[in-house]
Amino acid sequence: MSGIISYATLWKTLEKKGITQYKLINNYGFNTGTLDALRKNNSITMKTLEDICIMLECEIWDVVEFIKPEEE
Repeated sequence: MSGIISYATLWKTLEKKGITQYKLINNYGFNTGTLDALRKNNSITMKTLEDICIMLECEIWDVVEFIKPEEE
């Protein structure tokens, strides 16, 4: 059984920093394809994760979290 990667913390981080998805695209030059992948909890590269952390001046755990599966 595998866990789940969630970007829910990214949306919380953006909210705390007062950054909308519109601002991400227009002010930070954020790629719309990457934003779509994040919205759908799809995979992104470690380089993209690094770029996001640098762009937002935050730590990895402010962007992504790993949710362990419940044991049966």
